[in-house]
Amino acid sequence: MLRLITDFDGPIIDVSQRYYQVYQFCLEKTKRSSQSVSPLAKAEFWQMKRACVPEQQIATISGLDEAQAKQFAQLRRETVHTQMYFDYDCLAPGAVDALEKVQLAGIDLAVMTMRREKELEYAFERYDLERFFPKNRCYCLSNEYVKTRDIDDKPLLMERALSELPPAIDTWMVGDTEADIITAKNHHVKVMAVLCGIRDREQLATYKPDLIVQDLSAAVDLLLLHPSFFGLDDADSTEETTE
Repeated sequence: MLRLITDFDGPIIDVSQRYYQVYQFCLEKTKRSSQSVSPLAKAEFWQMKRACVPEQQIATISGLDEAQAKQFAQLRRETVHTQMYFDYDCLAPGAVDALEKVQLAGIDLAVMTMRREKELEYAFERYDLERFFPKNRCYCLSNEYVKTRDIDDKPLLMERALSELPPAIDTWMVGDTEADIITAKNHHVKVMAVLCGIRDREQLATYKPDLIVQDLSAAVDLLLLHPSFFGLDDADSTEETTE
């Protein structure tokens, strides 16, 4: 059995509009009433986010002073994962088609995300995604979990997944952040990083994923169309498809 573990935000869900809306809200909320600021266009903002430009630097570039930039960064952390802003999320192009291909091929599919249970369930219901991920293939945070850092918290999810999931002949992970790459490598899972999420190629390459591809569709097509590239011979590939 071949297994694919995918992150949620980035490979499946496009969060760029949520992040941009929160940026605009925090900028407006932090500035003084008479203060003139210069909001970034979405493309420029998202480019900075993908390049890991610090929140406070984004704030000062937008016209806030140093003290305001600290307030901005704190407000952003408190706001970006609140329920009303999840409505700005949308499906990443081609993600559902890719998930359907995985199912048809008989590849074992799991999701691993830093979303909390209620946040993941909301998205599942909104986009009819629960059909791809039964409960025993969902690895997320509990609603009461106190987050620290993704690079510390996500490996704990992987540790639990590998202890609970049935054996697989090979496992690949797809993700869009350094936390995904570090998590996979720490547990000897091969990882494909996607460029459709919140990190650009330069940031992803720093952590040396096994592959960098455009999106989930490209990752799935590689698995299905070039099995020998992944160390799966034709017999293994056919067997996986017919199970």
